[in-house]
Amino acid sequence: MQPSMTNIAPTRIGIIGAGNIGGTLARRLVELGHHVTIANSRGPETLAELVAELGPNATAGTPTEAAEAGEFVIVTVPLKAYRDIPVEPLAGKIVIDTNNYYWERDGRIAELDSGQATVSGLLQAHLPESKVVKGFNNIAAAAILTDGTPTGTPGRRALSTASDFDDAAELVTALFDDLGFDSVVFGPLAESWRAERDQPAYVTPQNREELVANLARAERLLAA
Repeated sequence: MQPSMTNIAPTRIGIIGAGNIGGTLARRLVELGHHVTIANSRGPETLAELVAELGPNATAGTPTEAAEAGEFVIVTVPLKAYRDIPVEPLAGKIVIDTNNYYWERDGRIAELDSGQATVSGLLQAHLPESKVVKGFNNIAAAAILTDGTPTGTPGRRALSTASDFDDAAELVTALFDDLGFDSVVFGPLAESWRAERDQPAYVTPQNREELVANLARAERLLAA
């Protein structure tokens, strides 16, 4: 049973990145009545098939157009491309970061290997006037469509979020609930590594209590 929207009234959402997570979130958000502007690095014309499938509430644009269009914006590009995210049109907006550090794809990033920074902290530094919040990084894309259940379902799957801004974490919590998931807000961006790759909370289906325990069990993995 797919949940119905209960928290966030239909609004305009920008999605920068049209891969597995971006495309899947676009599909669910359109189903919930939102208008989505989605962008990739190759140009709007390459998204014609996707937006045709999604229907009239979806449009393709450039990253700048997606950033300008959204009341809030989801950034779901490979980490190595985070510096390409437009800065000025995201000023004052909540930006949901779905990313994880895959050094095999992204190359080695010294600040992450040493523990001096976090993935979402790097994006926050790039977007100093935005409110970056971690979200959707510890669930496989396909599960966004299949694992959601109504509020109050016993054992309901939970997802985690972290931000330096309370209103950003509250938005993601509301969005998780609309998509069918409980949430755990576990701290500022400095702690966001706890939900990333190779940690107990990463990808594994878990309810709220299990997720709290797994976040607490996390141990920071630093490159030698």
